[in-house]
Amino acid sequence: MQITRFGHAAVLVEAAGRRVLIDPGAFSSPATFGLEHLDAIVVTHQHPDHVDRDRVPTLLAASPEALLLADPMTAGELGGPWQAHTDGDRHDLGDLVLRAAGRQHAEILPSLPIVDNVGILVTAPGEPTLFHPGDSYATTPDGVDVLALPLGAPWAKVSETVDFLRRVAPRVAFPVHDCTISALAYDIYWNHVVNHGGVDDVRRLDQTDGTAVDLADASA
Repeated sequence: MQITRFGHAAVLVEAAGRRVLIDPGAFSSPATFGLEHLDAIVVTHQHPDHVDRDRVPTLLAASPEALLLADPMTAGELGGPWQAHTDGDRHDLGDLVLRAAGRQHAEILPSLPIVDNVGILVTAPGEPTLFHPGDSYATTPDGVDVLALPLGAPWAKVSETVDFLRRVAPRVAFPVHDCTISALAYDIYWNHVVNHGGVDDVRRLDQTDGTAVDLADASA
């Protein structure tokens, strides 16, 4: 399995000869929207930092056969070829398996409505299982080898981030959802994860140059 970060929540997962892009949002790097030959595009929820409505059509045009999955609210809004999936749903792309996990976005403020949020598990035979939770710490699936860990958000605090990491207990974790953290303050958040998360292999993956990282060794 190869993982490539494209800024904030956008992650490209390549395994079993398939390419899956998760959360191409407004904070993603421009290179995100030049990707081609995608087998699936997954959007965890409707917020603009997870789905850039202006630029996603470019991705769809470049990969017209891609499976398009989103939470029910977002799928209903985007319409067309987007399919709604809910917690527990499974989609097979050859040997690659996509499984939906989770239901709701974390609360930001009591006065704001809570929207759908459906995370995604990605795996294939002989490969690690990756979990991208979107914007929630509520769902902790079993058997996660690689966790895309939301590091900073209006809905999160460091103690919750560390607790989530410890509950999922992956073999490898890397940060996502971190464009809201300044470069000056980043190490404050990251060092708490490193020092208190209980995971030995935490990787601060580059999110600017599109470098793929091989995580084949992360499976149990």
